Amino acid sequence: MLAGVLALATACSGDDDKGASNGGSGDGGSKIAATIASPAADAKDVPASTDITFTTENADDATVELKDAAGKVVEGTLQPDGKSWLPSGALDYGTTYTASVTATGADGKKATATNTFTTMAKPSQQVRVTSFLADGQVVGVGMPLIVRFGRAIPEDYRDDVQRRLTVQSSAGQEGIWHWISGTEVHYRPKEFWQANSTVKYKLQTGGLPMGDGWYGRTDITVDIKIGPSFIMTVDNKTKRMTVTKDGKVIKTIPVSLGKKSTPSSSGTMVVIEKKRKTVFDTLEELGPEEGYRTDIEYAQRLTWGGEFIHAAPWSEGVQGRDNVSHGCVNVSMAMGAWLFGQTRIGDPITVKGTERKLQNGNGWTDWNMSWDEYVKGSAIPYEESAPATPSPSPAG
Repeated sequence: MLAGVLALATACSGDDDKGASNGGSGDGGSKIAATIASPAADAKDVPASTDITFTTENADDATVELKDAAGKVVEGTLQPDGKSWLPSGALDYGTTYTASVTATGADGKKATATNTFTTMAKPSQQVRVTSFLADGQVVGVGMPLIVRFGRAIPEDYRDDVQRRLTVQSSAGQEGIWHWISGTEVHYRPKEFWQANSTVKYKLQTGGLPMGDGWYGRTDITVDIKIGPSFIMTVDNKTKRMTVTKDGKVIKTIPVSLGKKSTPSSSGTMVVIEKKRKTVFDTLEELGPEEGYRTDIEYAQRLTWGGEFIHAAPWSEGVQGRDNVSHGCVNVSMAMGAWLFGQTRIGDPITVKGTERKLQNGNGWTDWNMSWDEYVKGSAIPYEESAPATPSPSPAG
């Protein structure tokens, strides 16, 4: 898209008419006007992440065009506020650009404002921005989007950073970002991701000021696919795991949870990682009396504290009747293999009725919070949006 176009319901005005070019007349002879608010005319050392902000008067439409010194048009989009236009990626460092905003009145008369500005030199202090998920990855319906920063983002910069993190779901789902810490922010929809939908998210952080003279290093775009709705629910009362796939119960599995001295956590978790074979070694942590070193098969991590779903042939005789584990969800060797072959990273599991509640932050606990709790972690005040129109899913 080379220029953004927006139908304006009302005229806007700015206090500073520098760079504005007025012309044409609207209804009742009113003048058409356009003003570029930023970057200012002839501005130097402009961040490479800059957007073009503007106002218009007596205009029905506004278009924005940005060109480099060679006359090459920069792609970008008009933002939802109708007052700013954002390039599709970070601008080149140390480069002069010309921005033009053209306002058009109801009678077709136009007014254009033009500003020339120069971006800053490439900064020496750059913050690495990374996505936990890889392009093309298929994940479970409970998978949060995870973005990490190589340096803590100060609180008063987090809203600016969050505005540059955009998410599009083919199902049109509503969601929000939640700051886990200054170095990590997650995104989840209001409800689990729709099965077999696609999600695209863009981190437009290249050249973005991130506090104390630091700037984002790069822009990142990631496309992922959501797998089937595979949901596990464990009830301590029945000692059973109920597995549903796309809303239908497909398996009921006897389990053994944590014994009273080492109870399993009650709450909603997701599969964080999967290990076909591993070793659980707690000898150093717990000592020779309580500690153990055991070969484990079909392990699926649920918490950072060490709770897993895994095969436990030694407890098969009591699975479905008694809790004997150190906090893990024990299943038989056969059911461990079956589950391991079915799950994806991000598939959710809810454990109910144990003596201990899951602590938020002990794993990807995004779904252990209510929606009202989750939005409190946003750096931007939450406003409920109108239902989005789903985009067509790709064939196949």
